Amino acid sequence: MSEALEKTPEQEKIVKIPSTVTVKKFAEILDVPVAQAITELMKNGIMATINEEIDLDTATIIATDMGYEVQEDIEVGSDETITLERLLEICSKEKESDRKLTKRPPIVTILGHVDHGKTSLLDTIRKAQVADDEHGGITQHISAYQTKKKGKTITFIDTPGHAAFAAMRERGVSIADIAILVVAADDGVRPQTKEVVEYLLEKKIPTIVAINKIDKPDANLERVKKELSENNLLIEEWGGTVMCNEVSAKNKIGISELLESVLLLAEVEDFQADESRDGLAVIVESHKDPQKGAVATAVVKTGTLRVGQDVTVGQTYGRIRRMEDFAGRSIEKAPPSMPVTIYGLSDTAETSDIIQVADAKKSARLKSQETAQRLSGAKKNIKSIADNANIPLLNIFIKADVQGSVEAIEQLIAEIPQEKVAVNFIDTGVGNITETDVKRAMSAQALLYGFNVEANAVATRLAKDEIEIHTFKVIYEIIEDIKKHLIDLLPEEVERTEVGKLEVLGIFRTEKGRMIVGGKIIQGKAVEKHAKIDVMRGEGDDLRHLGTGELTELQHNKVAIDEVKKGKECGIVFTGETKIKEGDTLGIYTEIIKPRKLEKDAADRKREKEEAAKEAAKKEEELDNEELENKE
Repeated sequence: MSEALEKTPEQEKIVKIPSTVTVKKFAEILDVPVAQAITELMKNGIMATINEEIDLDTATIIATDMGYEVQEDIEVGSDETITLERLLEICSKEKESDRKLTKRPPIVTILGHVDHGKTSLLDTIRKAQVADDEHGGITQHISAYQTKKKGKTITFIDTPGHAAFAAMRERGVSIADIAILVVAADDGVRPQTKEVVEYLLEKKIPTIVAINKIDKPDANLERVKKELSENNLLIEEWGGTVMCNEVSAKNKIGISELLESVLLLAEVEDFQADESRDGLAVIVESHKDPQKGAVATAVVKTGTLRVGQDVTVGQTYGRIRRMEDFAGRSIEKAPPSMPVTIYGLSDTAETSDIIQVADAKKSARLKSQETAQRLSGAKKNIKSIADNANIPLLNIFIKADVQGSVEAIEQLIAEIPQEKVAVNFIDTGVGNITETDVKRAMSAQALLYGFNVEANAVATRLAKDEIEIHTFKVIYEIIEDIKKHLIDLLPEEVERTEVGKLEVLGIFRTEKGRMIVGGKIIQGKAVEKHAKIDVMRGEGDDLRHLGTGELTELQHNKVAIDEVKKGKECGIVFTGETKIKEGDTLGIYTEIIKPRKLEKDAADRKREKEEAAKEAAKKEEELDNEELENKE
């Protein structure tokens, strides 16, 4: 038995192990030789080399067997790349730890169906107009803002409500502590509302319902509350636990009461964080400014970010050279729950990337490059899979105004059925289209798309007569254009229909590329329109295909007709190079080129089937109710 296994209970040590750890690091934590750690792993049927990672559950089993008490280490290792899920896990564990925590402002997201007044509500709170400048009145970016009520701070994250931005909306919920679900009093629960409700219930996000537009003539509050209950969201008035506020963003009705509900819920939930640790923040938006370079908006979840710190952020890195609060004021540090604008990153970051402090700038650079290489390998893999499956690829290059727009476009493209064709992203980026972008698109034979951006003069001249730059202001127009190009790549699909068979009884005339023959229809029928002919000779196993031609004229009793049925004799004009003989069999068929379209994937077909079943059940219920009313 090993020395470690001989420890008495009095000698037991408490060790802290992260969620994943290399075997080498695991041995260092336990203060045992690496060989011993590997041996203990092998005893449990786990074959792992010195540099391979094991998870916390595995590490706990091994460490416990070796006489240690294990606690999860919520510190971030210098070699650990934090994901959003890992960050949320750290915040959860932090609350359960014995650390000295302080209260932090609640982070709130406002969600709802398009046009239900979500952005207008936030605008009323922050006294600014956003929707007026958006195309179609739809918020297409994410932003963060703070307000105060009764001296207490509340952080808001604005997440778009349109279906195109489902991924961004989901991230907003993930980052947020509290969700305000906006439902229009005159419209009720709509598709995006149902989607959000399902997510809120699944993730158990503390929720407040805000019934908006209560001042409209056709407002129906009871209908909205009933529809919410039908979707398993029961408000306090109906015996549930969800707070509900009736508001009008337009006329500033009920706004103060809504903010008080947020503070009340925050008091119950008791949101806390460790200000003393290095900051961990979530990117909610990123773009490139011509003068300032890469600009990132982030919300600090725990710890404190400071000017001068070296950081890694997903694929990029940098040093925080300047920070601004939501009002544009320069600040030196950003505590938990604060939304902050950061300058100094080497490139634009992805939405939901985590800002984490690095030991040094060199470490930050190496770490981000490693992440970028992994993602690059994943993109190459898409092309490899398509090549192996002999699937046509549509190469595209996307530039957009902000990173959130890029991600929304990528999400919608991913939802396009790609069973017979596939989209290959050559690259994506933020900012106006430059000559470098054009050159890259040209070399990759890619379509170059711009969303809410323009091409500079040099890029436009360079692209002339070489490639077309497609720029759009509405996201769905990009998707429709990409679909059209994907359809053009689809192979033609020909639908063949067997019509009939004719036994050749005589040859009346033979010309170059043309013959007139007579025969009897022995199966099906003969038709003239779009008909083609297979010339067959022999019988049984000796039957062979000699060639193909077209039926260009059909006669019966020397009269041109469109159709001759089984058992009748007829004459035909055969156009083709094959020489027909008496006794041959002519197979008559038609071919139609089917319209090319992108097939729906299995998930779409399943969803449609479920919706059809629900609709059928609803109609059946209506008929039952009608029948019951008639009986009464």
